[in-house]
Amino acid sequence: MQPATLESNIAAFEVQRGQLQCDHLGKWVVFYDEQLIGIFEDLEDAAQAALERFGRGPYLIRQITNAPARLPVSLAIGGRQDADH
Repeated sequence: MQPATLESNIAAFEVQRGQLQCDHLGKWVVFYDEQLIGIFEDLEDAAQAALERFGRGPYLIRQITNAPARLPVSLAIGGRQDADH
């Protein structure tokens, strides 16, 4: 069996997003192998727990917010280069 990808962990988060928003708004979650592993007060605690338990991943660490997730600009444009530049 193949390990879960980042995309499948994101999909697992999306399935549970509504309930997580109701119960844990503002907190941080770790998803690994398409399973909710833990809910944390801050990013540092979530990252430390994920790293200690799973090493380099892939796992998803995400804050539970009411806003849609946004990628940093550098990831969102992904190295796209225009011919004019």
